Parts: sequence; C-alpha cells; structure tokens
Amino acid sequence: MIYDIRHVTTYSYETQVSFARCSLRLEPLSGDGQQLISHSVEIRPKPAERTARRDFFGTLTENVLIETAHRNLRIDSRSRVSVERQAPPRDTASPSWETVRDVAFEASSLGADSPVGYVFASALVPVLRPVTAYASASFAPGGGILRGAADLMRRIRTDFKYDPKATVISTPLKEVFEKRHGVCQDFAHVMIAGLRGLGLPAAYVSGYLRTIPPPGQPRLQGADATHAWVSVWCGAELGWIGFDPTNDLVVASDHIILAVGRDFSDVSPVDGVIVGARKQKLNVAVDVLLVE
Repeated sequence: MIYDIRHVTTYSYETQVSFARCSLRLEPLSGDGQQLISHSVEIRPKPAERTARRDFFGTLTENVLIETAHRNLRIDSRSRVSVERQAPPRDTASPSWETVRDVAFEASSLGADSPVGYVFASALVPVLRPVTAYASASFAPGGGILRGAADLMRRIRTDFKYDPKATVISTPLKEVFEKRHGVCQDFAHVMIAGLRGLGLPAAYVSGYLRTIPPPGQPRLQGADATHAWVSVWCGAELGWIGFDPTNDLVVASDHIILAVGRDFSDVSPVDGVIVGARKQKLNVAVDVLLVE
C-alpha cells in the first residue's frame, strides 16, 4: 500500500512571539515493512536556520530557528510512504516470555535495535508494582510472548476508556492507570510499563493510522490523527512486533511508523521553546490517503 500523508500543526499565540526554536520529528522511518518515498516540510514564518540530524533511534530530527515576529506558526509536513506489513496471528508459536526476558538481558549490543535498551524505566514510563501485577495476569508460566502481549493489549482495550479530556501529555502514568481513562499515548505507556515490569523489551511508536469511513459516508478531511502504539521484542526469530492497545490490533499495513523511542518524550513530532507569548492554542490536522 502507498499512502500520502499530510500532517499540519498550527500554533496560535495570544501575543506576538519574537523567537522560536523547534525540534521536528516528522519524517516517517524506512524499515520494518515500510519505505519512505518522499517527504517535505513547509514552515511559516520562514525559519532563519534549519539543520537536521539522525538521533540515536534513527529518527530524522530537524532543528528550526525562527527569528521573525509572529502570532501564528504553521508546520505543514507531507510524506509518501509504501507499507507492506503482515500481522502474525495471535496464536502464532513464539518463545516463552521468560526466555525472551532472559535473552534480552543478555544482549551484548547497545544499539537502537537492541532489546536491552527497552527493558528499563524511562522518563515517562516508571515501573510501578500495580501495573506490573496487572500485566502479569496475561503471562502464565511458560506462555508464549506473542500470545501474552496480545492478551495484555486486549485487556487494556477492554478495561480502559478512550477519553481525550481525561489526560494531558504531563499526566503521570500512575494517575492514568488508576483512572483507567486516557488516549492512545496513555494506553501505550501503560502497556509498556507492564511489560518492562516483567523484564520484557517494549518500545513506544508514534505514527499514523489509516481510518475508513462508514459505508456510504464521505471521508472527512483532517479526520485522521497522530497515533501511538507499542513494539514488543518477541525473540531473535520474530523480532519486533507492533501491538495497538487503543484498538486491540496487531500492527499491519494500516499503521505508518513515524518514530520509535522509549516513550513519548523521545518521539514528540513537534516541541521547542518560544519567547513572548502568554497563552497559545494548538491545532493538529492529519490526512492519511491511500494512493490508488
């Protein structure tokens, strides 16, 4: 499948901003069943400086300096990506989760693909006993890693309510778990925390999910959104497999990967600092179109 993706981020400020420095992570990755065909980002007002580098996880991070006074900042990212990814059946034979745990801890590589880098607590994902206990119910002794991860994903989809008003980016994981309300970012963090509490490697994935309108209904512009899910290392043979706890889906070709990290703080599409504004309003519009 080939997708055209448009991701428009707009900031509106109450007062004029005299200076802004932003970090952009808006170029989809190549690899793991997908290939970037083209990518461009248009920024208004025009930056005084733009530099780019690959971070530790392989994500292209663009640093932008804006010195023009402005009340609105618009970042228009456009990408074309080819995706061909098969989701393994949930009952696929896989190594026991204890074996995967032990092999991950014995890994000698410290590279971005090494499982050992994703078994410890990170900035937004602490290891909490109640979350570990919750996850452990999906992992019987000797049970397969893939089946256990799929069951944990299913339970989060069942037990947690999607509620965009319940949390913000800074809401602690402990509060999300206790309230059982949140959004895709929260559900991914809960699943990652539970897996890491058991010693299992789990990464945070940001990206896009193609949505299909109901039969007979037109597809609305901007109806798609940025999305988040979990990538679990299932042993050397199976490798990294994606699990979407918001929708109870094993990740296939409807998911487009933007960036991978330990948690949201590693992959935020846009962040930075500004000088001069008291309040700001953020609007994000995403379109994911299948190219016929």
